[in-house]
Amino acid sequence: MVRSLRSLLYGIVALAAGANAAPSCPARSTSTSVSAQPSATAPAARTFQAEDATLSGTNVDTAQSGYTGTGYVTGFDQATDKVTFKVDSATTRLYDLSIRVAAIYGDKRTSVVLNGGASSEVFFPAGTTFTDVAGGQLLLNQGSNTIDIVSNWGWYLIDSITLTPSVPRPAHQINPAPVNPAADANAKALYDYLRSIYGKKILSGQQELSWANWIAQQTGKTPALVAVDLMDYSPSRVERGTVGTAVEEAIQHHNRGGIVSVLWHWNAPAGLYDTPEHRWWSGFYTDATDFDVEAALSSTTNANYTLLIRDIDAIAVQLKRLQTAGVPVLWRPLHEAEGKWFWWGAKGPEPAKKLWRILYDRLTNYHKINNLLWVWNSLAADWYPGDATVDILSADVYAQGNGPMSTQYNTLIELGKDKKLIAATEVGAAPLPDLLQAYEAHWLWFAVWGDTFINNEAWNSLANLRKVSHCSLSGVERKRFCVELTPHRSTPATTSLLWTKSRAGEGRENQGCMAESLVAVEFTTATMIGTGDEDWCHQLSL
Repeated sequence: MVRSLRSLLYGIVALAAGANAAPSCPARSTSTSVSAQPSATAPAARTFQAEDATLSGTNVDTAQSGYTGTGYVTGFDQATDKVTFKVDSATTRLYDLSIRVAAIYGDKRTSVVLNGGASSEVFFPAGTTFTDVAGGQLLLNQGSNTIDIVSNWGWYLIDSITLTPSVPRPAHQINPAPVNPAADANAKALYDYLRSIYGKKILSGQQELSWANWIAQQTGKTPALVAVDLMDYSPSRVERGTVGTAVEEAIQHHNRGGIVSVLWHWNAPAGLYDTPEHRWWSGFYTDATDFDVEAALSSTTNANYTLLIRDIDAIAVQLKRLQTAGVPVLWRPLHEAEGKWFWWGAKGPEPAKKLWRILYDRLTNYHKINNLLWVWNSLAADWYPGDATVDILSADVYAQGNGPMSTQYNTLIELGKDKKLIAATEVGAAPLPDLLQAYEAHWLWFAVWGDTFINNEAWNSLANLRKVSHCSLSGVERKRFCVELTPHRSTPATTSLLWTKSRAGEGRENQGCMAESLVAVEFTTATMIGTGDEDWCHQLSL
């Protein structure tokens, strides 16, 4: 029995607002309205001194020069240490947050918590003086609000925060084609589709096919995007007996109409410690290998360079299988390089960027693998390998509270000059649609990490997962709806469809609709289907 696509798909959530945009989910029942939009004629910026705020486990000091006011707050050395700012707002309004900080002990991260709810993570670059760091955006309630700066990594000095009313985002100017001029028809079709929905809808995603199926069991909807890992195809793992299944899983999800993202936890080619503390299967971590990527890249004739090429060629075999199967791939190698916890980032940005360019050249020009859209996965400008080899910018964000991750989104907008698509390629908590719309955080997709996150109520309650999965474009149940199909690859097939917006009756425009079942591939004009109480009108990716 073929399951209805209506019950299979976890969906795309509408983001756009305004008279001509698809309606979004109804606002949550909270004290905060999320319908407020940024204003171009807003009040002036306001600064709040940390020493005047409420301190928990922290203290005021004056030893470090360069502070404003009468001092700064330090003592962030325990997980619960924080400084709490109390802020009034005349209306519900979106603000840009700037934090004046001195990260004198090295690179740090902090957590920003608004009104005791969703948290966001902010990166503080190392420095010897106080400097202003962008902290994303905050949607303040009308009336009283609290903003907590909570320890996270700790060991930094907070001088003040400044809130500046946000202005509306300009229209995105996304590059019209993939960076690979030889990209195949499937890759081009996927890129065109992603570009067409960017800023309007968001693809829901999940790491690992098994967890995507778990979501389907819990919510009745399957994520539109599934991310798989080529880790077990790494030669240093294969020689120890691993057998990869990621390619089969990717093809399976593609064949039911899904979109595929692929990452690679690249086990180091050599130098695995394989001790009780650092087993061989953790060989992608910096502390589990003595493999030196900088030294390996110093000469094309040394043995470790040869091993790098051997590994790339081994992965090329698997990517070619996907190309042969007609699967366009959102390809995300060398992820989280700037964190330095993986060996490919351990020696800093220059070796990581050089390795990225070698990967691109070897796979694209030598192996002629043209089904890939290239996804870069670091935030810092000095780590960016350049526009010529990157289709999509992305961030991995692990912050509780189902927030919009606006800090990272805004950073990537600036990095790509708003010409690159932007995705949340790993998240701990699925973002809530109404917050994404209110913050204008136009993530192209999000993918929740698997075990310990997607099935952890502290990170993703079933109530929130169901809220996301049943977020219709109209925000109301529909008894009947129409469908119109468009293939997202060059040749229509029963296994790879995307459904476009079409009018759905009852005088409502811009309703996103989808097909009744996988066998509905012959539909080329609008057709009325569906009568059950469970019917919702979704704009979904298949």
